Amino acid sequence: MGVNTVQPMEISRHAGNGVKTPYVPPEQLSCGQKTVRWFKKYFLEGQHLEEDAAEELQNLPENPTWHDLIFIKYRKFVAMLIPFVLMQSFWWMLAIRWNFFRWYPEYWHMPVTMILGSFVGGMTSEGSGAVAFPVMTLALHIAPGIARDFSLMIQSCGMTSALMCVLFMKVKIETRAVVLGTLGAIPGFVIGVHFIDPLFTGPQKKMMFVSIWTAFAIALGILNSQKKRATFREIPEFCFWKGFVLFWTGFVGGVFDAFAGSGVDICIFSIITLLFRVTEKTATPTTVVLKGINAVIGFYYRAAMMGDVSEMAWKYFALSIPVSSITGPVGSFLGSHLHRQVVAGFVYILEIVALAGFLCTKPAWQLIAAGGCIIFGGFVFFSFISKSGQYILKGIEEKQEKERRQAGSV
Repeated sequence: MGVNTVQPMEISRHAGNGVKTPYVPPEQLSCGQKTVRWFKKYFLEGQHLEEDAAEELQNLPENPTWHDLIFIKYRKFVAMLIPFVLMQSFWWMLAIRWNFFRWYPEYWHMPVTMILGSFVGGMTSEGSGAVAFPVMTLALHIAPGIARDFSLMIQSCGMTSALMCVLFMKVKIETRAVVLGTLGAIPGFVIGVHFIDPLFTGPQKKMMFVSIWTAFAIALGILNSQKKRATFREIPEFCFWKGFVLFWTGFVGGVFDAFAGSGVDICIFSIITLLFRVTEKTATPTTVVLKGINAVIGFYYRAAMMGDVSEMAWKYFALSIPVSSITGPVGSFLGSHLHRQVVAGFVYILEIVALAGFLCTKPAWQLIAAGGCIIFGGFVFFSFISKSGQYILKGIEEKQEKERRQAGSV
């Protein structure tokens, strides 16, 4: 055998000993094969399921029963069907009884908008209010208070449909973030809607919405700029201070919900991904569940406790339910299969459009300056949170390495 035919060896380290393995040259792929591999990587990555659900799917019997087919093999498709059937059944009975159809010629704008809005809400860490609020305030020139109420109302149907889809599919979520975030968001919303929301004018609320959501897009950009970063399926080494952070993050998010109808979801998402290093495949469905619960609470408080929801918001809500109950679960289903960078790309596009729409309204220079300061402040804040997350991650890795060494020496 000639020198040129000798295959090099790769050396890997295992338990401190060198182990030689044959060198395997990289497979040469055609352009078509590369395209297929790229598509599978970004659009067919697959779901992150709860451990018991993943085990059931992996151990599916060769001759499955009807129960196995419905609740294991085809569970993700049944998950979309359940909220669709429930919501559509109730809506059509009410629509026929009270003739909702007569309002469509005048109020068709939001049902069309929510085709995209609820889809995005189910797929990303932003609720559907992130689409509804800017469309209503910037494009349709509707008062921010009405836009806020409609956002909460429609998310109470669209996001709860997506919530049902996520829970039935048994996609992995961070339950502690949902519980503690909600406990903080409830007082945050109540205080915000009574004492903070009245302090700002309509243009100021539009500016704050666009600025805060743009800062969130920057946070997502910071997150995705960290190549091959270590992540966790749930918050590692959960303790009191982490629960305390989640509670107050929920409180701040509840205040944002009070004037924009959305906010607690992106606040919790930012903290658990940047600070606690939870993977987006867990964080995104977590925020879907979180937003669905808090939308119902916010809707109940505005409609039942305060009782001053406008007639326009009610009509838009009545006409948009059949759309949101379809596209919300579909968004959750597709989002659970997509690569994190694809989902992030949708968020970037939405925030660019919202920012451009705000600037097209020709706001006063004071609002532009204030918005710029909020965006810059958000960038600094999220950068600090990201650095803190790296520090926490380093400590966890060092602790795990120390435990492995101690276990190996025994």
